[in-house]
Amino acid sequence: MAAAFSRAVELVLRCSQLHGRVVVTGMGKSGIIAQKIAATLSSTGSPALFLHPAEAVHGDVGVLMAGDVVVALSASGETEEILRLLATLKRKGDALISFCCNLKSTLAQASDVALDCSVEREACGLNLAPTASTTAMLALGDALAIAVSLRKGFRAEDFAQLHPGGKLGKQLAKVRDLMHTGDEVPVVAPKTSMTDAIYEMSSKKLGITTVQKDGRLCGVISDGDLRRLLEREGGAALSKTAGEAMNPHPKTIGADELAAKALAILEERKITSLVAVDADGKVEGVVHLHDLWGVELI
Repeated sequence: MAAAFSRAVELVLRCSQLHGRVVVTGMGKSGIIAQKIAATLSSTGSPALFLHPAEAVHGDVGVLMAGDVVVALSASGETEEILRLLATLKRKGDALISFCCNLKSTLAQASDVALDCSVEREACGLNLAPTASTTAMLALGDALAIAVSLRKGFRAEDFAQLHPGGKLGKQLAKVRDLMHTGDEVPVVAPKTSMTDAIYEMSSKKLGITTVQKDGRLCGVISDGDLRRLLEREGGAALSKTAGEAMNPHPKTIGADELAAKALAILEERKITSLVAVDADGKVEGVVHLHDLWGVELI
């Protein structure tokens, strides 16, 4: 079984390299499981679709292209609708993987790889309704999808791109998606007076101002920095320049990092804003704690 599973993983990986798809087919209860497996494959970086075998023999098999791998689910391995497709599947597809409870069946014998999903008995009291066997198929299909995604180096960032909506999309949002950019970013030069720096901080309402030179970050002045400066130097603080008052080593983040990482940094450091910079130190935006709370990252 382990060798067959590894071979199935290799076939799906080769399919991706050929820019093919995984076409999953099954009839009845197995068909419902096939739809779930196709969805899991697609959401983990392996493009897949469900092909209804009864519709396939009436023209829908036209979706099958060179380079596609077919995964056929049939507990008995003798499902009539799938067997009628065998010649076409073998001719048009790149490979055929089957999930069967009988490895001596017609489907299993015709497959490039046959994965055994046999069970001692069905959960049905009559040992007839597909129950335990379809659960085994589902687990096997999910295992195949995850094994392929691991081999491909599928990352959380990749997952986020495929799940832009709902709770998952929010949790996997990037800093770039939430940060303030352009005119919303508070900016002063190192030689800017503190009175003008304070005005910039107040007008942009992010609790900080960036100190930049030629678009590159020199430092940051936060509300906390300003308060501590006033406590330490009193009114003389207002005679300083932004460059003299700034924190020259602020914590920053990349715009393509997950927003959840930005939230963790903000909470750990007990700050409210984080500057996003590129590899050259150029400012791309500012992300604020309230923006992260607003998308329910926790």
